[in-house]
Amino acid sequence: MKKKAVRLLSILFPNFVVNYAYKMLTTPQISILRTHEIDVLNTAIKEIFKYKNFKIQCYQWLGGEKKILLVHGWEGQAGNFADIIKRLQSENYTIFAFDGPSHGFSSKGKTSLMEFTELVGIFIEKFKVSSIISHSFGGVATTYALYANQKLYIEKYILITTPDKFIDRIDYVAYQVGITQKVKSKLIHRLEKETNMNVYMLNVSEFVKNVNVLKAWIFHDKADKIIPISQSRAVAKQWKNSELIELEGTGHFRILRTPTVIDSVIEKLKD
Repeated sequence: MKKKAVRLLSILFPNFVVNYAYKMLTTPQISILRTHEIDVLNTAIKEIFKYKNFKIQCYQWLGGEKKILLVHGWEGQAGNFADIIKRLQSENYTIFAFDGPSHGFSSKGKTSLMEFTELVGIFIEKFKVSSIISHSFGGVATTYALYANQKLYIEKYILITTPDKFIDRIDYVAYQVGITQKVKSKLIHRLEKETNMNVYMLNVSEFVKNVNVLKAWIFHDKADKIIPISQSRAVAKQWKNSELIELEGTGHFRILRTPTVIDSVIEKLKD
């Protein structure tokens, strides 16, 4: 739908446009995995975990006593970590990953930030992991899960890029769709009513002030076009146990496949 048409509809039929924007926020579009990513997933022990109305596809690669959970981003999936998984296997980690609700090979349907977040907390407890690697939006879900459940403790946490303010995601969708400020306000009201949360308070830089994480590292490309590095800088500034590692030439997605980045991630986990 073109922006000019959306702006007109925003005036004439605001509730219709709110529904359209809401669908964009709650219905992830998933990219096709590369062949080698599929191959890595096929080496895993697979399990279906029932969560609400979803069948969540879980993956496990057996290794030693060190347990790590991988949390993908919005519109991502576990296969995005394929290159990192192979390196973690060489370091004898037992690795857990999953496809979020309506992501990857999990069943499809309307989902939300809060469902994704709740699931992360469930898996941290279920798999009894001591380390986590998240990518992009996975950082929002994971930090909130840790913030909301203070009994969860993580020794080492790697965030490969992270957003800060959830409202930025709403602003991005509003810009992409072309909705008016009035319609955006209606959209925010609907989200807050359904989640019973103030979307302006959903900020990673606030969550990290009260999480039980011994040490965290944030990797972010200076020229990331999806999430500006300013967001990771804001998070790192408020997180006393974190270190921000600024990169060049990796982008937002290629960062997961860049050998030098993966080497550094493994080094930090072994630190």
